Amino acid sequence: MNREMAFFLNGTAVRSTLPPGTVLLDFIRRDQRLTGTREGCREGDCGACTVLLGRLENGAVRYRAVVSCLLPLAEAESCHVVTIEGLNGKDLTPVQQALVSEGGSQCGFCTPGMVVSLTSFLLNSRELQSDEAITAIEGNLCRCTGYVSIRRAVEKLLRQVRPGLQAAPDRLAALCGLGILPAYFPAMPARLSALAAGAPREPGPGKTAVVVAGGTDLYVQRGSELPEKELRLLSRQPGFSGIWPSAGRIFIGAATTVAEIMESSLLAAALPGLAACLGRVSSTQVRNRATVGGNIVNASPIGDLSVIALALDAGIGLRGRGRVREMALRDFFLGYKKLALRKNETVAWISVPLTKNGVSFHFEKVARRQYQDIASVNSALGLEMAGERIAAAHVSAGGVAPVPLYLRAASAFLIGKTVSPALVREWAAIAETEIAPISDVRGSAPYKKSLLRRLLFAHFLDLFPGRLNAGELP
Repeated sequence: MNREMAFFLNGTAVRSTLPPGTVLLDFIRRDQRLTGTREGCREGDCGACTVLLGRLENGAVRYRAVVSCLLPLAEAESCHVVTIEGLNGKDLTPVQQALVSEGGSQCGFCTPGMVVSLTSFLLNSRELQSDEAITAIEGNLCRCTGYVSIRRAVEKLLRQVRPGLQAAPDRLAALCGLGILPAYFPAMPARLSALAAGAPREPGPGKTAVVVAGGTDLYVQRGSELPEKELRLLSRQPGFSGIWPSAGRIFIGAATTVAEIMESSLLAAALPGLAACLGRVSSTQVRNRATVGGNIVNASPIGDLSVIALALDAGIGLRGRGRVREMALRDFFLGYKKLALRKNETVAWISVPLTKNGVSFHFEKVARRQYQDIASVNSALGLEMAGERIAAAHVSAGGVAPVPLYLRAASAFLIGKTVSPALVREWAAIAETEIAPISDVRGSAPYKKSLLRRLLFAHFLDLFPGRLNAGELP
């Protein structure tokens, strides 16, 4: 018998003894008969199954929009899950009314997920700007409207609610007053506090648990088998989450999400362009779940976070049997989907150095879609300057080798050099000797080779705009 899990679904406390790896979407639709949460792609790409996942943080509930098709039921334990039914009132909410008034809903299949995503945005955004709102619903696909009417609905909604919400000392109370949230929401912190949390799940005798960080890759690849497996959720384990400084480095726990990295003031101060780069990674709903550890262990040759971390000279900590083993991330990838991970080890954190002069960092990615797509080729460059000379350099690339590739020769070549068009051309030629792209659905090998060269040029054009121009880098 599985241990009982308790959480709140909309305004009701629920308990379940289903296997912990059961997908939350299935529990919502099959067991609770709440069919407003739609099943679409089942890969986190369409947003039709979006729900709010609320966790207690410092006495308040922090809500984030997540795709329920990639969320294990065990992650809902001691949380507040909100579906479209949990937002509905006697009349349309202002979010729903704006979509109706501007023709933002036709067949209606995607609309519940869009309403949930926009509600999450109103809960969390400080500035309540239109571009932020569009980003919040970037993971919600609509095949009917062409999106123009949805944009109109967003702008109308913000004109209506922005003045009152920005002036309100209590955002949650203000949203309830506007009818955007139901009246039961303010009571949820106390109700969650009173909900007894069970002990972290441990595998039974003789059983090996599947380690789950965010699950956004794992459930796409192995979703059908996970309900029958024991799970070890890193988000529920001490020492695997958070961002902290120590000994001249910034540490990022393996279970830390992409969204949390983007929101970190510590990382923003050390790496000002990082958050914008991460905006190219998946969608808001997926970034709210996807973790740095999961991305690295997935070992995709085009993993965005892996490529970014390599260019930041990241180290990695591997925890096993009460000890932590440290190594450079560049030495962690041994071959296609092959890692320097010993038996019983789990990735605990990655770390990046805090340098004296700061790091000039740039990331490039080319995919069929500008956002929410897997790269054909991606690349990142981190430089530390000492006056006019390059004191340290780290360059990485994805999609051109069996692993997320640290370009060792190209990185070493830059040290001590001054930036010039001739230097960049020679550097790109050295980088080409280190890659071995293959032809696949994302492009031919010659195309990927040419594409990487252009991305390498783009790094220097962005970092040194007054010193280089595109005409000098054929």
